[in-house]
Amino acid sequence: SSPTVDPARRSVYVATGNGYADPVQPMTDAVIAMDFATGKVKWVYQGLANDSWLGGCPPKSDGNGCPETMGPDHDFSASPMLATIEGRQLIVVPQKSGVAHAINPDTGARVWQYRFGDGDALGGQYGGTSDGRQAYFGNGSYRSKTPGGVRAVRGATGQEAWSVPAQPSLCAGQPRCNTSQAGAATAIPGAVIAGSIDGGLRAYAADDGTILWQFDTNRTYETVNGAVGTG
Repeated sequence: SSPTVDPARRSVYVATGNGYADPVQPMTDAVIAMDFATGKVKWVYQGLANDSWLGGCPPKSDGNGCPETMGPDHDFSASPMLATIEGRQLIVVPQKSGVAHAINPDTGARVWQYRFGDGDALGGQYGGTSDGRQAYFGNGSYRSKTPGGVRAVRGATGQEAWSVPAQPSLCAGQPRCNTSQAGAATAIPGAVIAGSIDGGLRAYAADDGTILWQFDTNRTYETVNGAVGTG
């Protein structure tokens, strides 16, 4: 994921993915703080240890370069969000495991964790958002029984403020139709905008998650050069 710059602390924060081979490493599935001037590592927060994973490998090594034990493939695929929430700066980042982490940017210590979904190795979890009061996450969890939906978390405590499940699918009957909502969310005054694999773009009220409006992108569009685009 793209690095996050913190000018006040002269730091760059990078979130990492899983390892692909043994031995397991201490900086996989982690958020790493590095010094602007030197690149020196200031601290490491590892969201999940021992996650070595390689596509095509069996659960146990067959001696062909595969990890001895395959991890769950729960990397960080979102940029760390440096947010000021209720007067306190936090690094907030969702993980493919279905867990969001809040980290102290000075020390790398965990402030809170919140489970927003079942998690899944397929796809990614591409970013939360904050309005300075709460943090918001779409739920990917593509292959779980209940993919999709949006969650709001109180930024100071990590406690759930509200949870809205996935809405009735707009792509029913279409190939690879799913209600997963792993895309990065966007906060605007009074609302959170989140897309879904079903083709729906929805606005949720920041106070209670009420759906304010829904736009169905499952149609054709005339592009600026006159060609036909597909939602």
